[in-house]
Amino acid sequence: MLRNHPFAMSESLLERALRTIPLGTQTFSKSRTQLPFGAAPLYGMRAQGSKLEDADGNQYLDFVNGLLAISLGYSDPDVDTAVRAQLDDGVLFSLPHPVEIDVAESICEMVPCAEMVRFGKNGSDATAGAIRLARAFTGRDHVAVCGYHGWQDWYIGSTSRDLGVPKTVGELTHGFAYNDLDSLATIFHDHELAAVILEPMNVAYPAPGFLESLREMTARHGTLLVFDETITGFRFANGGAQELFGVTPDLATFGKGLANGYPLSAVTGRGDIMKLFEDVFFSFTMGGETLSLAAAKAVLNKLERESVVNHLRVQGEKVLTGVSTLIKRHGVGDFLSVSGHPAWSFLNMNGAGKYTVWQVRTLFLQEMFSRGALTLGSHNMSFAHSDDDITYLLDTYDAVFPVLHNAIHDGTLEAQLRCDTLQPLFKVR
Repeated sequence: MLRNHPFAMSESLLERALRTIPLGTQTFSKSRTQLPFGAAPLYGMRAQGSKLEDADGNQYLDFVNGLLAISLGYSDPDVDTAVRAQLDDGVLFSLPHPVEIDVAESICEMVPCAEMVRFGKNGSDATAGAIRLARAFTGRDHVAVCGYHGWQDWYIGSTSRDLGVPKTVGELTHGFAYNDLDSLATIFHDHELAAVILEPMNVAYPAPGFLESLREMTARHGTLLVFDETITGFRFANGGAQELFGVTPDLATFGKGLANGYPLSAVTGRGDIMKLFEDVFFSFTMGGETLSLAAAKAVLNKLERESVVNHLRVQGEKVLTGVSTLIKRHGVGDFLSVSGHPAWSFLNMNGAGKYTVWQVRTLFLQEMFSRGALTLGSHNMSFAHSDDDITYLLDTYDAVFPVLHNAIHDGTLEAQLRCDTLQPLFKVR
């Protein structure tokens, strides 16, 4: 892979984009808020398997994978074949297409809670639909949240990114801490809740009994338990985190790897609740768009036919073990740690010495990108990640960790930056 990458074309494209596109792109996590200008690729051009090429022709081993939307690898041949075949028949019709039924039936066969399914395009569509459905079913307005659940008013109004959201909307949503039942009990004491929605796992594993207690607590209060499996679905197990941990929610939402990069999400759950979607308005012109559904059908078939989930786990375990070893070897455990599920793990960073976490993160990204490793600080595994890819990642960490250690302990971090320090966006988990 290339070293000492120039980013002239990326920076030229950003300058051009900013004239017509706020932030220069459509997704905060792909924008200059997350990528250090002057030391990072800003635009991608093509990708295959586990590799991505940027606008300047630089090659990267990709551990971002479209923000976890790519679970099989870029340009997976089974998905591409299915999409090309569907393209010959058409993309969108004046009537529903049978592929909607095929994918819904597959999800119901694979996901424990799924008795019926409705489709959206983004994870935010699905979580917003689930909350609207829960409010209609229970006749209540307040919801409790834990994790990141998208851009819609009902959730984002409760965060620091609430600009433009009516205050009264944000006041209906209440955050609780993961693995902290007392924090949720306090909300139950103060409000009648329509739903408790959470990512069943992100950075940390659920403590023993945590998810089971949530299940019991919500049932006792007549509140719907909603698992946001936008990321964990079809990644932690074929049936998602609910299958892995043996706890079945009332509703669950899916997205990301459902269609290996094609825009598709889903709300699933108990039939008596889902049936209410006949009256609750949740309707999209593109909800039955067939290319994404054909892609999803190919993904779900591949999950059942091949050991995709096991591959993600096995390769991810190699990453977790290797990174833990390197953190100890290089004495960087005072500001670096690793956690999460093997299929979606995190290199956690803290500030160190006189430097903030954002200064440390900026130098980390600069050094990783310069060595051809594309990351935002997590290991988003795909079916395309090979043993050679894991070795390359660990070799890159082996080179970057001492750079971070020396820069912090020698007080030279700022002098080593070839870009401005990143600024915090908002804490989503």
